[in-house]
Amino acid sequence: MVAGENTLVVIEDDHHISDLVAMYLRRDGFRVLQADDGEAGLALVARECPKLVILDVGLPGDLDGFDVCRRLRGDEFRARHRAGGAGPGRSGTGSGRAAGEGRAAGEGRAGGEGGGIPVLILSARDDEVDRVLGLELGADDYVTKPFSARELVARVHAILRRTEVTQSATSPSVVALGSIEVDTGRREVRKGGTVIPLATREFDLLAYLVDQLGLALSRRQLLNGVWGDDWYGDERTVDVHVRQLRKKLGEELPLATVWGVGYRMG
Repeated sequence: MVAGENTLVVIEDDHHISDLVAMYLRRDGFRVLQADDGEAGLALVARECPKLVILDVGLPGDLDGFDVCRRLRGDEFRARHRAGGAGPGRSGTGSGRAAGEGRAAGEGRAGGEGGGIPVLILSARDDEVDRVLGLELGADDYVTKPFSARELVARVHAILRRTEVTQSATSPSVVALGSIEVDTGRREVRKGGTVIPLATREFDLLAYLVDQLGLALSRRQLLNGVWGDDWYGDERTVDVHVRQLRKKLGEELPLATVWGVGYRMG
C-alpha cells in the first residue's frame, strides 16, 4: 500500500473521543493512527503522510491544535516533507498511538507535502473567533463538541471526495491572472514565478473561481461548488477563505466583491 493511501491521523488527548472517532472511521475502511499531543501528532503526519488529519484544539503540552495546524501549513513542515523525512528538531515527547502498532515513533519517512493534507478541527470552543481562526489557519472544516460520530465520518468523506475530484481533473491547465498563475494540474499558485503556499480549501476555492472566470457567484453557489452540497456550516466561511486568498496573493488578484451577491474573479 502506498504511504498514506488510506491513512488518517487523529490528534486528540481525550482517549474516549479519540477511540470513538477511530472506531467509526475504521468501520469505513480507514487505517487510523492516533496521537494525544501536538508533537506526537506532527511526528505521525511527517512519517505517514495521511489523507487527512483530525485535530483537537485543546491539546496538552507546548502545542495546541491551532499551533499544530499552523505547523502543518508552514513552510518548514512542507520543506521537510519535500526532503523526504521528518528532519531535525524535536521528534515528539507525547505518545502517538497507532492501531495495532503500539506507540508511534517520532521520526521516519514522509511522502508528499504536509501543507496539502486536509485538516478537520475538533473543538469544545464554539466562539466565532475560534472558528474563524481555525479556518484562517487553513483548516478544511471545524466541528464543535459534542458531535455525532456518524456526522464526523460524513464530513471526512465529503472533504476527501472534494480533494480527490480536484486532483483527478482530466485536463489540467495553467490560467494566468496577470502576475499570478493558477496551475490546476500541479495544484500550485505562482506569483511572479514564486510558489505561494495555499491550504487545500483555499486552492479549491481559487480554482473554482478561475473556472467560473467573469461570473458573479453567490456564497451559496461557492459553498456548493467547493465545499459540496452536503457541507454543514456558515456561509461566512467563504468570506474567511476569500480574505486569506487576498492576504496571500495581494492586490494583483482580480477577485472582486459583488455587493448583494458574492464574489467574481476577473
